[in-house]
Amino acid sequence: MPLLTKSKYIVGLSCPRYLWMMFHELDKIPENDAATQYIIDQGKEIGKLAKKLYPGGIDLPDESTDFSLNLQKTKECLLLRQVLFEAGIMIGELFARADILVPVGVDEWDVIEVKGSTEVKEDHLHDLSFQKYVYTQFGLKIRNCAVLHINKEYILNGELDVSQLLKQTDVTTQVNELVASLPDLIFEMMEIVNSSSPPQVHIGNGCHNGLECKSEDCWNFLPESHVFELYYGGKKSLELFQAEVVRIQDIPSPFKLTDKQLIQKKCAVSGTVHVNSVGLGKFLGELKYPVHYLDFETFQTAVPMYSGTKPYQQIPFQFSVHIDDAMTLKHSYFLHDSADDPREKFLLALKDAILPTGTIIVFNQSFEIARLRELATAFPAYAGWVEEIVVRIVDLIVPFKNFDYYNPTQRGSCSIKAVLPALTGKGYKNLDINNGGLASVSYCKMAFGNLGFDEKARIRRDLLAYCGLDTEGMVWIVKELEKLVGKGKD
Repeated sequence: MPLLTKSKYIVGLSCPRYLWMMFHELDKIPENDAATQYIIDQGKEIGKLAKKLYPGGIDLPDESTDFSLNLQKTKECLLLRQVLFEAGIMIGELFARADILVPVGVDEWDVIEVKGSTEVKEDHLHDLSFQKYVYTQFGLKIRNCAVLHINKEYILNGELDVSQLLKQTDVTTQVNELVASLPDLIFEMMEIVNSSSPPQVHIGNGCHNGLECKSEDCWNFLPESHVFELYYGGKKSLELFQAEVVRIQDIPSPFKLTDKQLIQKKCAVSGTVHVNSVGLGKFLGELKYPVHYLDFETFQTAVPMYSGTKPYQQIPFQFSVHIDDAMTLKHSYFLHDSADDPREKFLLALKDAILPTGTIIVFNQSFEIARLRELATAFPAYAGWVEEIVVRIVDLIVPFKNFDYYNPTQRGSCSIKAVLPALTGKGYKNLDINNGGLASVSYCKMAFGNLGFDEKARIRRDLLAYCGLDTEGMVWIVKELEKLVGKGKD
């Protein structure tokens, strides 16, 4: 018998076709990537810490390894009227498992859902509404529902204080409002689950998940240069698609587009690159030698690891800097590789690497500037120097956000991952670490995991290659822009 769990119920609310796949085409669902799995693992760590707030609680067997035993022990322990962790309840075709079930008074219970986020989200309310519905159908009296989540204002000072790290928010009223609609929603989902064919839902027809949905059938029929690649297309993209305009080059002239979207359309129609030499020349003219090309890598954890840090604070562990003095190109780098706090060592190495004059180029400056100022707050001795270099920072994303250069192969994106191959033909595809999320996860494995010497050495090489390409890639981009405005050498 198909069993609708709370996690599948949440999936069903988001994507009916994905829900169907979970029962009929499980092999088509891709495994979680390393970054997604890291987030899941962080959530599990928060779940373990939450149990410390209820020292007398009973930890029930994991339903994923022994489903029947979890159900049996839950029934037995409900009679004890003690706090229960992972209490599983099945009624008919429904199954829900509470993170924490707390006895109240003579015969009532509070349901607490533990989440690794710093705030209550809509999914959390739907999660709890499903749980309350199942428990009530089973015969339990549920008094209140709450989300136990991370307190984003918590600062680690000495030993971890779980009672301060986690914050409980009552959501009983919101959950009760949602419970009323559960019977109809569950009926609709079970019809989908029991159907031999998937629901005919896709982008533009009830799906709002975009191109990140795991149900690729909802969007993989889209051609190249489709309207969902419009720069900040939003509702316009959906409106066009619903009018059966699928390709950017087919957008009718009367349809109102922004100047940047018009450039996209022109490039899609002609298959050519757009170059605004005046805009590019102005940007390049502001660069002063020696030109620094700088990039940071950071990691974050739900539970702060170092004194003075907050949950999910970005901790810099690596930088790469290429310095062009108009004659030579010099590369410097830093990569922390142990479990202790990397921040001050990072700052000291960066201070040694950055020359006292010259432009500092980054790609999307808000990230680097925010990290630098956080470091200056944590280590005030560097505050003056940080402000001196912040004013020298120039953002390489600007000419691409301005559409002074646009190549149709960018597919509406201004990220360095799109710009670098568009301008130079080079990219990140051949790297084992090829994005920031994977870099963060890999660093955590290297610094905190129980890995052998060879594996740590491999990760170190891959991290150096990835961050190094970020900065060398910016050098290549600027050289190509110079050629486009007639300043480069053949």
